[in-house]
Amino acid sequence: MIIHGARLSPFVRKVIAFAAEKGIAVEVQSAGFGRGADGYFKGSPFGKIPALEDGDFLISDSTAIITYLDALHPEPNLIPTEAKARARTIWYEEFGDTIAQAAGQKIFFNRAVAKMVKRPQDLATADRAEAEEMPAIYDYLESVLPDSGWLVEDRFTLADLAAACPLINVCYCSDGLDAARWPRVAAWMERVKARPSVADALLEEAPMLAVMKAK
Repeated sequence: MIIHGARLSPFVRKVIAFAAEKGIAVEVQSAGFGRGADGYFKGSPFGKIPALEDGDFLISDSTAIITYLDALHPEPNLIPTEAKARARTIWYEEFGDTIAQAAGQKIFFNRAVAKMVKRPQDLATADRAEAEEMPAIYDYLESVLPDSGWLVEDRFTLADLAAACPLINVCYCSDGLDAARWPRVAAWMERVKARPSVADALLEEAPMLAVMKAK
């Protein structure tokens, strides 16, 4: 099973960590920005990452890939089956994929990615997103994180993985997550990053991050 994409992408990281939680072995092949193997272009006709190649089955989009992986390997259960918990989990994935990512991408792309791929940096947009958009995201998470430290069912689920992945990228190039102001969020982020599936993914992407910061 092959995952096509860039390891530093929150969506790629989400799929890699989800597969690891399920005990599914995947090979990660670099793709994106018009580059990639044949399976990537066939599986992702619009050039989005990640794309999945499992034999002759090809598909893109992290949510679609996770749905496929979960159907193949229902256990361990990371998407609750109880109706309200399941709905909340899907909401938090959407929150991560759209709301958190929309703000976070302005910061991570303009501060870390643009220079590496030789595109213009818009640092003013990054600064505004950090000052005006991220606090509302952190405020929201601080208000909904329960005492258990996990978003749904007092255990690690897709909700935590999906919501944290874009924020990991933000924290790569922002000191805006103030643990004194958002203690629950800061502790939750560390807890997610310490999860073996996530920690291993972060270790694998560290060399790419180092190259990016050096440019």
